[in-house]
Order: sequence, then C-alpha cells, then structure tokens
Amino acid sequence: QVQLVESGGGLVQAGGSLRLSCAASGRTFSWYAMGWFRQAPGKEREFVAAISWSGGTTLYADSVKGRFTISRDNAKNTVYLQMNSLKPEDTAVYYCAARKAMVVTTARGEYDYWGQGTQVTASS
Repeated sequence: QVQLVESGGGLVQAGGSLRLSCAASGRTFSWYAMGWFRQAPGKEREFVAAISWSGGTTLYADSVKGRFTISRDNAKNTVYLQMNSLKPEDTAVYYCAARKAMVVTTARGEYDYWGQGTQVTASS
C-alpha cells in the first residue's frame, strides 16, 4: 500500500512558475513508476508527465513539453513537477499517481495509487 500526498499548488500569474511535490509513504517507493495527471473542470483527467523508478526515463504530454520537468528523489520518497511558463490552460487539479512497475506509461488506468490532488491556477 502506498499513500501519496501532493503539495505546492497555488495561484500564479501566467508566465510564472510552481513546483509541485508528492510525498509517498512506504519503504518501496523506488519500485514504483510515478506520474502526474491533471483535471480541469468539466474535463477528463489527463496525463501530464511520468518518470520511471530509476528516473532514467521520462514522458511528457505534448502540451507541457519544454515547460514542465518531472524528477524524483528516492531517498526522500518524493516526486516533483517543476512547472515553468504557466498558461491559463494549465489551470487544473494536479494528481500524483504511483504504478508498481518499472515501465513508465501515460495510461491513467495503469496506475495503482492516487493522491488527493492539489489546485493549480494560472491567471491571465
């Protein structure tokens, strides 16, 4: 069982930056591929970024490539999402997710555990 707690969301002007953190419980954090998803009002939850257990492989949605960076610190049981050049369309609740597998994936249904989400608002 893994519990995930996101933090770092908030209100920022368009063009600004935020860094989200996701702290995971459990001793086997390094066995999990991790992902970030987001859900805007009235829309489905969508993939944002993912990272393999070792950090050696990362995936990004086209909409965030070049602006967002996912990273992890296995010693701290934490995964991060650095978000730069934020746009109003990035406004959403951001969720951290864990998948007990070495292979990283963009598929929402392949993740086993989810956090409660953190709100990110980029104002124009």
